[in-house]
Amino acid sequence: MWGCDSRLRNAPRIDPVDSILMRKPAPAKPHVHARGNQRLDAVLDFVAFAAKPMPLVTLLDVAPKRIAEIFSANVCSLYLIEGDGNELVMRGNVGFESQALGQVRLRVGQGITGESIEYMRPMSAETAEAHTAYKHFAELGEERFPVFLAVPIRGRSGALGALVVQRASVPFEQADIELLVLIGGIIVAGIRHSELLDSQRERSERRTGGGTRKVTLTGRPVIPGRALGAVAALRRPPSHPQEGSTTEEGTRADTRLIKGAFEVATKAISALRAKAQRLNVKESAFLGTYLELLEDMRFRERALELAQGGHGVAQSLAQVAREVTRTAISFTRDPFLEERAKDIEDLCDALTMLALNDRRTALPTKSLLLGDGLTVFDLLVSAKAQPVGIILSDRAGGPRTQALLRLLDVPSIIDVVGAFRWASDGDLALLDGDHGLLIINPTKSEIASLREARRLHENTSTK
Repeated sequence: MWGCDSRLRNAPRIDPVDSILMRKPAPAKPHVHARGNQRLDAVLDFVAFAAKPMPLVTLLDVAPKRIAEIFSANVCSLYLIEGDGNELVMRGNVGFESQALGQVRLRVGQGITGESIEYMRPMSAETAEAHTAYKHFAELGEERFPVFLAVPIRGRSGALGALVVQRASVPFEQADIELLVLIGGIIVAGIRHSELLDSQRERSERRTGGGTRKVTLTGRPVIPGRALGAVAALRRPPSHPQEGSTTEEGTRADTRLIKGAFEVATKAISALRAKAQRLNVKESAFLGTYLELLEDMRFRERALELAQGGHGVAQSLAQVAREVTRTAISFTRDPFLEERAKDIEDLCDALTMLALNDRRTALPTKSLLLGDGLTVFDLLVSAKAQPVGIILSDRAGGPRTQALLRLLDVPSIIDVVGAFRWASDGDLALLDGDHGLLIINPTKSEIASLREARRLHENTSTK
């Protein structure tokens, strides 16, 4: 063609069909992994769950269920490091009885779980009980789930706890181990470990009460359930009782008050004894001892004699207690009589309060009662304030305490270290008798979570 570039004239002609074939293929569309893969769906649901701020109790309740679903595991347990950093306590679980929460405890280095913390590495076993470090808890019946995997939950400066999954069969694969380690990292923020250790780590600081700082303390759950209320320390009769009356009318009034207190206490102890028998409460034989004391005419007549002599109610009953104690300890040194003397002293305190109803030791109603221990005094006197929960310090314990808590039948935890350091009269607190936690100055979300749990429980109970 005239005027055409020679390069174009000499270029080979391209067939239209070849032109189409030489085009670059269209890019492939990415594959959308829609719902339907059970494990992937469970992982995504867990990530969405863990990303939300939530109360610690919600994490302890829900996380083990979701993790067990991811791994098709029969059991999932969440342990937290407590105390001085040497103890692992099961605070969350699915697969075992709920009574295991707060009770199953391991030292760091003890059992497969404890060794995973000691080495800060995952540990697994196809048959856990064959492992040299295996720690057996007969009450769990965990021999049913021998396939075992434990991984440490890492914090900024060490382990915060451990995650454990167990199966009846099918060993865990390498991908399972890696995934469980990552899941442990996801829930670190929710554990809020620093709050669980406030009472131990900051021993030098003593709070005077009335603050608004949130603190979470741990203990051993005894009676399950959750309660919200103001903290109130358990009371005892004042050390300086009111003076007795010297008039004839006054002594007659004191005598009537003592007789009435004996009658009220006898009826109350009889009812409690019947309740203990009905509930099959072990170690409740001491109630029979108190009933015998109340029906002992020498004991009653001595108290009435002192009241008629113008000693007054409180001084008369205190004098009876001193006389019995002096006889038991100063002369006989008999362990049985020494124990009986303590029972009489406790009973005299209760009779004093029942007779006088002294406002100086009155408890606010619907409170969380805080103390070092429980006695029959609390069954007769403190219980009249209708407490919603009981918190006992690390000085409490023994089978009698367990029996008294069952008879009071409100959410209760014991062995709460630092309870008196951080809690004061009037502080709002949330007692979790399911996991063994005491949350002082709980957040609004924690309070809302408790109320929602109550609503669901009430709805379930009415169906």
